[in-house]
Amino acid sequence: MWAGAAEAYAGSFAALCGATAEALLDAAEVGAGTRVLDVGTGPGTVAAAALARGAEVVAVDAEPGMVALAAANAPGAEVRHAVLPGLPLPDGSFDAVVANFVVNHVEDPGAALTELRRVARPGGRLAVTIWARTGNEGMSLFDRALDEAGAQRPVFAARPVDFDRTVEGLRGLLERAGWADVAGGELAWTHRADPEVWWSGPAGGVANIGLVVTGQTPEVFARIKSAYDRLAAEQVAEDGLLDLPALALLASGRCDA
Repeated sequence: MWAGAAEAYAGSFAALCGATAEALLDAAEVGAGTRVLDVGTGPGTVAAAALARGAEVVAVDAEPGMVALAAANAPGAEVRHAVLPGLPLPDGSFDAVVANFVVNHVEDPGAALTELRRVARPGGRLAVTIWARTGNEGMSLFDRALDEAGAQRPVFAARPVDFDRTVEGLRGLLERAGWADVAGGELAWTHRADPEVWWSGPAGGVANIGLVVTGQTPEVFARIKSAYDRLAAEQVAEDGLLDLPALALLASGRCDA
């Protein structure tokens, strides 16, 4: 679902997802001299933030377009193409592993987290974020536009291993993957975006919502956009920007192997 969508993501949803970068690095205890793996780096937002802390960074992503963006945006990081859960990295080679909105996209979250534990050194830290099951107005805005336009939605294949998108569900997922001292909590903020910039994500084919929107006929696509414009206009602030409540889950753990 990310093939060819790197630039569209960087110009739309990346700012939203990047809002958790500092909290993620704090939870993984990333600082000067930390050897850190940023898995699913996307355009390199977290990798760049880790470099700014003085960390030694390896960043990987499954989408070649993202790898190119990350290399440009996080100069100084070693950026590679790699796909979970088979990372071409040695056992126990990182002090910290971070995954910003990755676990909710991989086919088998448990296998991915087990692989991340393999590449962490004993005592090394992990921190991951995912979107909460509810509380994200930005995505519900698109859902409402789809409903109003009468758009048909494809049925995506179910993951072989799934989990509840709650703090408890994410903590349990880490624990089953063998991480120790697991802790978790919520991150809440308001994302501000220009309505056209926000629309450019799904219109550019980004993520599942992008597959739904771009998979419609031209007539239905136009109806979705018309519905979105009307709904967004009802939500813009005086400066013309959308105020979009966002809610993510953050969990962390320690490798005791």
